[in-house]
Amino acid sequence: MRHVPVALPDELSTALAAPGQDLSRAAFEALALAAYRERKISAAQLRQLLGYETRMEGGAFLKNHGVELEYTLEDIERDRDTHRQLGL
Repeated sequence: MRHVPVALPDELSTALAAPGQDLSRAAFEALALAAYRERKISAAQLRQLLGYETRMEGGAFLKNHGVELEYTLEDIERDRDTHRQLGL
């Protein structure tokens, strides 16, 4: 893991983190969310990066930030294959 020190103006650090929220975590979430919005990472990668165990947690994170979940044809096919393997 790479650590990147970043100097933030007070106005930005105040805007990023809610009272009582860890600023480092808030900045990390903002970067991950931007990468997802720009389609640089998938929903599964976002979920993994943020430490969420379920797709629902990742979806809730996106919803809380006003971002639509991207669900591609590949996602549908992968889910269909998984259901077949599980006998569902």
